[in-house]
Amino acid sequence: MSEYINNREYRQKVLRELIMELHDGKSVEEVKERFAKLIEGVSPTEISMMENALIREGMPVSEVQRLCDVHAAVFKGSIEEIHQSEDPGEIPGHPVHTFKMENRAIERLITKKIKPNLEQFLQASDNNSLYNLRENLTELLEIDKHYLRKENLLFPYLEKYGITAPPKVMWGVDDEIRDAIKECVQIFSNEPADRKAAAEQLIAALGRVEEMIFKEENILFPMTLETLAEDEWLKIARESDEIGFCLYKPVKEWKPVRVNIEKKAQQQGEKPAGEGYITLETGSFTQQELEAMLNTMPVDITFVDKDGVVKYFSQGPERIFPRTKAVIGRQVQNCHPPASVHIVEGIVEDLKSGKKDHEDFWIQMGDRFIHIRYFAVRSKEGEFLGVLEFTQNITEIRKLTGEKRLVENKE
Repeated sequence: MSEYINNREYRQKVLRELIMELHDGKSVEEVKERFAKLIEGVSPTEISMMENALIREGMPVSEVQRLCDVHAAVFKGSIEEIHQSEDPGEIPGHPVHTFKMENRAIERLITKKIKPNLEQFLQASDNNSLYNLRENLTELLEIDKHYLRKENLLFPYLEKYGITAPPKVMWGVDDEIRDAIKECVQIFSNEPADRKAAAEQLIAALGRVEEMIFKEENILFPMTLETLAEDEWLKIARESDEIGFCLYKPVKEWKPVRVNIEKKAQQQGEKPAGEGYITLETGSFTQQELEAMLNTMPVDITFVDKDGVVKYFSQGPERIFPRTKAVIGRQVQNCHPPASVHIVEGIVEDLKSGKKDHEDFWIQMGDRFIHIRYFAVRSKEGEFLGVLEFTQNITEIRKLTGEKRLVENKE
């Protein structure tokens, strides 16, 4: 049997079979013994290959997402022994180090604040612990920034290397955790009618947060360290500020040893940005003028070409939805949570086929009323070129009444 265990293709095949058995209803205990014979040499990359294969064979992402907790439980205690973190992830300022420091801060929030306050909440009749829990949960909501950086910076690079299943699965779980925390915020915003039931729901949500920390540090981060190049990590580090951080902010800038992106670009003959004029039918301007003009518009603009590839987004002072440069070149389907991908695909198909020229949505985001519009972009000849997403905060526009004319604006 040992000669087969050392055969990577065979090991991959058996790992996939084990996950399929779990999918068909077997318990973790029933597959553990067989798994133990194959554990030596298992890497996060092989896990991702297995998940990719399952999805290619037709298993829905939602099913793989359901298996995520199961196979994490199987691998727990073994991945840590086999795979030690690569050195870059231990350097302050490196994106992986920042993610880990955020995880430590989240763990401290849970163990030092939330759980003690929850215990007091169950034992005491006063409301001090309830007020403390509300503050704690407001802090925990900051985890959204941690997940947004993961989804908008790490996942696009993994996709470029053909690793698509783990990002889709993890994004879906991230969304479930976000929803679970928001539900707890809602429950504890008032005095819960059933304190025990409220506490149980919060404990379940915290358990999912802690399980995600394990998956990140023992599956996702080792996988990204194995896969991404140093210059890609540098881009991720530089763009992290645009999204923000969760309960921790890097105090040092990470400086890689061997990569100087700007110098490399110059050596390859790339022209400096802003050189020359861009000429259109109705006028011309420099690249600097064009970028400044687009970024001054009080809207978010994103352009996706006819092949579904994100080509451009504007960078206004107050973006409504987060975007990072890592999204450029990414398939638009991978820029949305798995639960909403079919909606996006439907919109694109309607615009591409000519069934519709635009599609409008509007949502309430806190105290802001957001108008989201999708337009089919076509050439003069009617050829479909892509889709323009046009997003605007119209809260103040909705309040307008009467008229204000230029001739009346004398000041």
